[in-house]
Amino acid sequence: MQTLLQRSVKFWRSRINPKIAPLITTVGIVGLITCLLIIYLVAQISDEVLEQEAFAFDRTILLWIHSFASPTLDRIMLLVTSLNNPNLVSIIAGVALIMLLWKQCYSEAKIFAIDCAGGVILSYGLKSVFGKARPDLWQSSIKEISFSYPSGHALGSTVLYGFLAYLFATRFPQFSGLIYLLAVILVGAIGLSRLYLGVHWPTDILGGYGIGFLWLTFCITMLKLQKMKQIQT
Repeated sequence: MQTLLQRSVKFWRSRINPKIAPLITTVGIVGLITCLLIIYLVAQISDEVLEQEAFAFDRTILLWIHSFASPTLDRIMLLVTSLNNPNLVSIIAGVALIMLLWKQCYSEAKIFAIDCAGGVILSYGLKSVFGKARPDLWQSSIKEISFSYPSGHALGSTVLYGFLAYLFATRFPQFSGLIYLLAVILVGAIGLSRLYLGVHWPTDILGGYGIGFLWLTFCITMLKLQKMKQIQT
């Protein structure tokens, strides 16, 4: 008679391991650990937001950033934040999708569409769930009427520019390091611009980045698994 441990090992090898092994191979141990840590961080922030708890450092950080305000920085940050405005993002995503279809990269086009659509749904859906008010510490040069958490600009830029960076990095692997660095700088600058303009709390940006990264990782993993399946068949 098999022991419980033997049955558990047999069940793992026959049912679970064949399904999860490709995922671990694709994402990697470090990737999985990173995702788990981000999930924990996002869960902690989201829980505090749901309970309407205030973050003391939110106000402190925003006021510190605002202390560097100047007309020149105002213009720069308005330009940077516009890189994730809906109209421009729609054009970039549309052109990228058309190019992928034209190049007959159908798997990439499908997952890219899912990536972008999911980012929009997550942004607007979670804002409605949490209903967090935006900062009102000074008169901002832009007007935002939606809720604050998570930051749609942080989430959206991570999802869009992160996926485009992945596509370019796989197409030009010799420049992958530079491509990812530029993407990180761009996404980071967009998040900073939202803080500088006073339309988001730092926790909104952190939450947006975390949720966006998790969704981006999920979509890239789906694409990699599809590619692996195509190679095997």
